[in-house]
Amino acid sequence: MNFIRKILQNISAGLTRFMAGRYGMDQLSRTVLWASMIGAVIALFIPVPLARLAVVSAAYIAMFWVIFRTFSRNTYQRYRENRRFLMLIDRVRDKSHRYYTCPRCRQPVRVPRGKGKIAITCPKCKEKFVKKT
Repeated sequence: MNFIRKILQNISAGLTRFMAGRYGMDQLSRTVLWASMIGAVIALFIPVPLARLAVVSAAYIAMFWVIFRTFSRNTYQRYRENRRFLMLIDRVRDKSHRYYTCPRCRQPVRVPRGKGKIAITCPKCKEKFVKKT
């Protein structure tokens, strides 16, 4: 029993050393991994072989992308990708606000929904533009 525990500790230490400096899993990776697994399961029920091949191929490509992101050493770029994904998810979930981009500086601006036509002032460049909410 002690022998097995020692082997498992060595494996755990080796994996910890291997993953040092690598990005690991985040919300974007988990979401893509679940979507690709669901796609692979759905492909089992597709009767058309060419369509099945397309769905399975897309699922495997997504899984390889998750593996690439997990083992990547470019942590800043992976962090930016995850941050953009989380911002997109927040926008989809936010039912009480609309999001616009400033025509001059492309800064995202959040305004309340249901106020009709309003004049929006960009907080970054102070550009004024009119939009309907």
